[in-house]
Amino acid sequence: MKKLLPALLLGLIGCALLRISLLSDLYLRYVKEGLRPLLIASGVVLIALGIAAALRTREPHRHDEDGHGRAHSAAGPKAAWLLALPAVMLLLFAPPALGSYTVARDGSGAVARRTTFTPLPKLSPLPLSLSDFTSRAVWDEKGSLKGRTVRLTGFVAPGNAAAWQLSRVVVSCCAADARVLKVEVYGIAAPPADSWVTVTGTWRPAAKAPALDAAGIERIAQPKNPYRDSAQP
Repeated sequence: MKKLLPALLLGLIGCALLRISLLSDLYLRYVKEGLRPLLIASGVVLIALGIAAALRTREPHRHDEDGHGRAHSAAGPKAAWLLALPAVMLLLFAPPALGSYTVARDGSGAVARRTTFTPLPKLSPLPLSLSDFTSRAVWDEKGSLKGRTVRLTGFVAPGNAAAWQLSRVVVSCCAADARVLKVEVYGIAAPPADSWVTVTGTWRPAAKAPALDAAGIERIAQPKNPYRDSAQP
């Protein structure tokens, strides 16, 4: 039985990868959408390696010794078993996507610097992504947001006594390189932390950080891809 443990570990990790990438969209909580084929392929390869390792245990037993007469362990490096715990966790339950806990530990929030801005459509309310809203609020010298009613979507993060934060976490590759976007929301009570909402309001130019004077709010379900900053829910 001991000889089967490495094969079982490979199969366990492979099944965990397929569970989050092939059988569900849970992988979007950890990596960007384009990595799905690689995760599926990795899961298949690991399961195949596990099956191959299990079949090898049926071969006639041979004693392999090093130059000092010590037998190599058939169970492999003990440190490899540290991979078993996250694999089991992914099979049984999936940790949630990054949320208000991450926002609370972010220093300032990411604001992409831009020098040119395209004219905004004549819609009211105007759907905007948080990245577009924050960059226009900070860098647009022409004040394209002034007087416009906008609609922003994100999750709730605690702020200060006067305002709470509408936030998004975006990734370039995986959750390890996540960056935070956030907008201070004034004039309306904050829903519970990590709730996903769509807020309608107007830009508050006098605020030190990108901010919104809210006129309405709507609770929504978490988007399929929580790390994609979009103007639409």
